Parts: sequence; structure tokens; C-alpha cells
Amino acid sequence: MDLPSRPLTLDHPIENQPGPVPDTRDGASMPLRLWNSAWALLILGNLFWASNIIVGRLILGHVPAVALSFWRWVGAFAVAFWFAWPHLKKDWPVLLEHWKIMVVLAATGIAAFNTLAYIGLSGTTALNVLLLQSCLPLIVAVWAFGLFRERPSAWQLVAVAISLAGVAFVAVHGSFNALLELQFCHADLWILASAVTYGAYVVLLRRRPDVHPLSFMQIAMGLGALMVAPIYLWELSQGERITGDWRNYAGIAFMAVFPSFISYLFFNRGVQLIGATRAGQSTHLIPIFGSFMAVLLLGEAIHIYHLAGVALIGTGIMLAQLKAPAARSVTATPE
Repeated sequence: MDLPSRPLTLDHPIENQPGPVPDTRDGASMPLRLWNSAWALLILGNLFWASNIIVGRLILGHVPAVALSFWRWVGAFAVAFWFAWPHLKKDWPVLLEHWKIMVVLAATGIAAFNTLAYIGLSGTTALNVLLLQSCLPLIVAVWAFGLFRERPSAWQLVAVAISLAGVAFVAVHGSFNALLELQFCHADLWILASAVTYGAYVVLLRRRPDVHPLSFMQIAMGLGALMVAPIYLWELSQGERITGDWRNYAGIAFMAVFPSFISYLFFNRGVQLIGATRAGQSTHLIPIFGSFMAVLLLGEAIHIYHLAGVALIGTGIMLAQLKAPAARSVTATPE
């Protein structure tokens, strides 16, 4: 998922045009060659987004869910500030003029999405989170119809049905009795709620102010952190504290820098080089990377219901990608 918080849409044509031809000269430095290699940047960006779930699963329990969300975005705001400030000075009047949509975007894409996801992650496996969030492209299609009356085709409706069947199968852990009795695991429902919230954010991005991406994200991260702050204070009043050793703080710092800031920079550079449509396909690497890391680093086991869920969700997403009109597609990148 993370966000996610760095999706782009096809409503910004400047961002969707291929960028300059990569510098492939032998004398080019390694950082420059990396910066001009779209797929190297996209692979690393999606790897860092997948690591958000894995690192979160490792430190949750020692770090309360709301505290993790709050300090992640406070840290990301501090890191991004030095890069965003020159653009923010210029874009501030436009951002202030569009404060209402900025509040909505910060609430859905930063505050609610990540807090709900971490609450769910504290009670379920990283594999479940990765698989449940992989249905996000189809949730976006539903929001696009609900908010902007973008009617899905018959193929898209079939894709939604197939993918939701996979989501349901994972959510009830393969138990058909639980499905019939609607006995969904509470943690998985939190994850689904986070995906639904983020889907709204992705669709509403078309209403965002026409400002530099760093200016937009700086304000969104700041507003999101402010919205989480009252819930964090309530969590503190309940006696929930960050415990354990330095590794938990290192985990928070990692999440603030890599999934929250560097992935955003890498993904946007990839969009500049090859366009949003092609770059958006790379986000399907997130559940693949995350699943491998969950097995290798967390010792989680892959069950039959995971494989069945992957097959159903993957089939639905494939149908949606094949039949979706290119001009109306929306790129989503979960956090």
C-alpha cells in the first residue's frame, strides 16, 4: 500500500511527458546514471514502499500504531522541508487559495490511510496487508464512478467482482463458514478501510492545485501530521508509549526517509522519464517484493488462501488494465 501518498494522475500532462534521453555515456557518474534510469528508480521506489509494511510489522507492538503514523509524517515533513522550501515560497498563495481540497487530500491520503493501515497491521500479517491493498486500482475505479460518474465497462465490472472475491477470501483467511457468517477478522477490515480511504484520495488528486509536487506533498504531510496529532495525544493518555531499544526509533526514521520521501522522488522521476501510464504498472511490484520480505524477514507462512487471493486479485487487476481506456486511467501508489 504506503501513501502511499505519492500517486500522480493523468490530469497533469507536463508530468506525463517522457523526460530527457538518459545519459548513457561511460563517463557518467553512478548517481547520474541511476537518476536517468527510469526502471532502476521505479524498482527501488516500489521496494521501499513494500518495506514500509515489513518494517511496520516488525516494530508495531513496541511502537503504537498512531504514534508510528504521527512520527513517520513528522519525520518526512522535516526531511522534505529543505527540498520543498524554494518551491513552497512560490506556490504558497495557490495552496492557500485551494486550502479546502488540500485538507481533504491530507485527511484521506496521509492521516486516515496510514493510521488505519497501521492499526490493521498490528493485528494481522504483512502478507494479508499486501494482498488486501493490491485491490486498490479497482477501488479507485469505484470511487471514480461514485464521485465523477466515470462509468466502468462491463469488463471492469467483472474485474471488480473477481478482485473483490479475492479480497474477501484473504480477509476471512480462506474460511467459507466465516464468509457466510460475515466473520471478517477485525484487523483485515481496518486494512480494507484504509484502502477505501486511499482510493478516494487518488481520485480526488485531479482536483489538487497546480503546484510543484514537492510543495503539494510538503503541505499534505504537514496537514496530515496535524490531523493525527489529537489522536496521538489520546493514545498517550491511554498509557501507550514507544518502548524497546534504539531499533524501534531507527525503524521510524527509516520509514520517514525511504518510503515517505525517497520513494516519492524516485517514482516522480520515473514518471518524468517514461510517463505515468508505464510507470504506474510498476506499483504491482509492491505485493511481490513485500511477500518475499515477509517470508524471509518475518518468517510468515504462505497459505493456500493467500495463493487463491493472489490469483483472483491478479486476474481482476489484469482485466481492468487490459480494458481500461488509457486516457482515463489513474495511477495509484500505496504506502
